[in-house]
Amino acid sequence: MARLLIVGCGGVASVAIHKCCQNSDVFTEICIASRTLSKCDALKDKLSGKTNTVITTAKVDADNVDELVSLIESYKPDAVLNLALPYQDLTIMDACLKTKVNYIDTANYEAEDTENPEWRAIYEKRCKEKGFSAYFDYSWQWNYQKAYKDAGIMALLGTGFDPGVTSVFSAYALKHYFDEIDTIDILDCNGGDHGYPFATNFNPEINLREVSAPGSYWEDGHWVEIPAMSIKREYDFPQVGMKDMYLLHHEEIESLAKNIPGIKRIRFFMTFGQSYLTHMKCLENVGMLRTDPVEVNGVSVVPIQLLKELLPDPATLGPRTVGKTNIGCIFHGKKDGKEKNIYIYNVCDHQECYKEVESQAISYTTGVPAMIGAMMVVTGAWKGTGVFNVEEFDPDPYMEALNRWGLPWVVDENPATVE
Repeated sequence: MARLLIVGCGGVASVAIHKCCQNSDVFTEICIASRTLSKCDALKDKLSGKTNTVITTAKVDADNVDELVSLIESYKPDAVLNLALPYQDLTIMDACLKTKVNYIDTANYEAEDTENPEWRAIYEKRCKEKGFSAYFDYSWQWNYQKAYKDAGIMALLGTGFDPGVTSVFSAYALKHYFDEIDTIDILDCNGGDHGYPFATNFNPEINLREVSAPGSYWEDGHWVEIPAMSIKREYDFPQVGMKDMYLLHHEEIESLAKNIPGIKRIRFFMTFGQSYLTHMKCLENVGMLRTDPVEVNGVSVVPIQLLKELLPDPATLGPRTVGKTNIGCIFHGKKDGKEKNIYIYNVCDHQECYKEVESQAISYTTGVPAMIGAMMVVTGAWKGTGVFNVEEFDPDPYMEALNRWGLPWVVDENPATVE
């Protein structure tokens, strides 16, 4: 039925590819493309004979628009699913625009070189105007709105879990449970244990930059920025237990503030153990989270990229990770003039994920929604021209697909709330 080009072959991509192959009635053909062709070929070999999906592979540099355009023109996909790094969002969007092919991703654009003068000028202007200093924001991709509309194609942004499923939860809550939503608390809990003294559950470079940055939240029409990890709460997560969680800046806050009418406050919390925080602070203090190059014996080295090479590859954590994740949203608002709270969440078991697709739950909870978002686009369940976030569409078919494809959700109509 559909031909999908998937750019990237890391942990999340592996899950999405497994799920596309399970869903071969929709994804009759896929091409796995990455800078490292051997990884693509190894995954193809692993899946061969286990699916009706026809799999091909290709080598591509996702930083090179011309290479991407050449691959898209030769493969002629119905859509491109970007599961490379957020650094490469714009080059892949450019290639899709030049070839007039629909674009899908899981995370918004982030600059790799945060000292680039051209990027820095735009970033500093945004910091002053918007009031938050995170290196990632949606403005770069939202700027493609007119070009994509004029080209008659769609860009679907942020179809991972958070952003992605949490955003669809928000649209679903507004459609079925509220006349108006006043507040959203997004809670991301990983109760898993991989046994290492320190490791990150997804790309270390992206993860550590995100966690070590100042936190921020949306309240009464503006951003409130706080020092990193300065707001801590405890929450008793269903099937996981009591955990410490900290307020972070997160990208879906920006799109939900734009797309949920009348919203008064949106916060994002993520759980961390004390060991993780101690390691991260030590690494930050000695300069290992720096993103600018330093010279070592005549060689230019970016400290955080060196650290990435020293830490365990997140894709290898699956066999040794035990425990569960719980990710969801607590909503407060009004229905028929009465105030109410609901909590929509998913619980995912690390070992069950590994048994199914040889991945831990962090990659699973992003890779499954990536496939579902691509399915929404290629089947026409979600239609439009321009640039969209997932909460702008009817949530019902996406929510049904979550139940079918491995991420069942629960609605708690009497939850504990976050103070």
